[in-house]
Amino acid sequence: MKYPIYLDYNATTPCLDEVIESMTPLFGLHFGNAASKSHAYGWIAEDAVELAREKVANLIGAKPKEIIFTSGATEAINLAIKGIFDFYGKERQHYITCQTEHKAVIDTLKSIEKKGAEVTYLPVNEFGEISLDDLKGSIRNHTKMICLMWANNETGVFHPMDALKKIAFEKNIILFTDAVQAAGKLPINTDGVHLMAISSHKFYGPKGLGALYIRHNHELPKPLPLIEGGGHEKGFRSGTLNVPGIVGMGKAAEIQLKTLEHESRRLERLRNMLEEGLLEIQGTALNGKRDNRLAHVSNIAFDRVEGVDLLRLVNKEVAVSSGSACTSISPKPSHVLAAMGLEPDLGRASLRFSLGKFTTEDHIRFTIEYVKKVVAQLRD
Repeated sequence: MKYPIYLDYNATTPCLDEVIESMTPLFGLHFGNAASKSHAYGWIAEDAVELAREKVANLIGAKPKEIIFTSGATEAINLAIKGIFDFYGKERQHYITCQTEHKAVIDTLKSIEKKGAEVTYLPVNEFGEISLDDLKGSIRNHTKMICLMWANNETGVFHPMDALKKIAFEKNIILFTDAVQAAGKLPINTDGVHLMAISSHKFYGPKGLGALYIRHNHELPKPLPLIEGGGHEKGFRSGTLNVPGIVGMGKAAEIQLKTLEHESRRLERLRNMLEEGLLEIQGTALNGKRDNRLAHVSNIAFDRVEGVDLLRLVNKEVAVSSGSACTSISPKPSHVLAAMGLEPDLGRASLRFSLGKFTTEDHIRFTIEYVKKVVAQLRD
């Protein structure tokens, strides 16, 4: 089987060889349970977990004790939001998010909304940006949390994190950010953030591993656990730890931290090359902003073509998506692009190209020419 060129790195990334090598001993000789404190097998496993915790913490500028391992970012997001909701219990609670957040955040907020929470979904402009005035105007006396992602998974557009941190500090509100697409892609730090979700498989680590950063020294509440039964992970997340996966996540974090700035510049150059070529096609437009976004992401709308046909034909030779991997099977247009004001037909005819470590100039040149050919064929 011939595989297409892979330009869907926002959906997932391949495990690096070094990551796989780091994990392998933990499946064999060093198979111990990290919670077994009475013998060498457990000690070795625990040491491996704590070293990985340190590496993951370094990636986001946190302390190791602030990293709680989970089964993925979706669990981390649920722990952050539902854990805080449970902490406040029957108190009146208000949460602020925006219309372009990942479905893991939106659906979790909708679940606590059904249980009595009040949620404000801020609108965005045509570039996918929120208004800070709208945010400030939405804050109430019982606002408990601001939930805004670091970088959008479909357009790459950043929320103004420095401003959000300042607002949260001044109003004494928990700031939770989904940093899944930012961690390992650009320099980030946890200063001013109370809760942060990240995902291993988005930065060349194994699937099924994520983490929730929980700020250690602050007076605001910490989430109550969703999973109980053993008190693992400082009581925040019980269950036997996936030691091989955690070690792989740590190794991936270590590698990404070392190569981050150079790789970001390389990918930005390739992305600009891709956009320059694709935007030569008549009736195309960039969804989002040219600046203030992830260096490796490009979301482009193609007018006068049927979206389903466009995606089907392009994916024969180039693996891309029409939105989030979690919702790309849906015939509905992207909720992100809809919130930005795109008409449904144009939203369906938009493609997300996300580049990565193994993307080359030859891949970009081929993609430009192939997409031009497909669009011309569909318009003929």
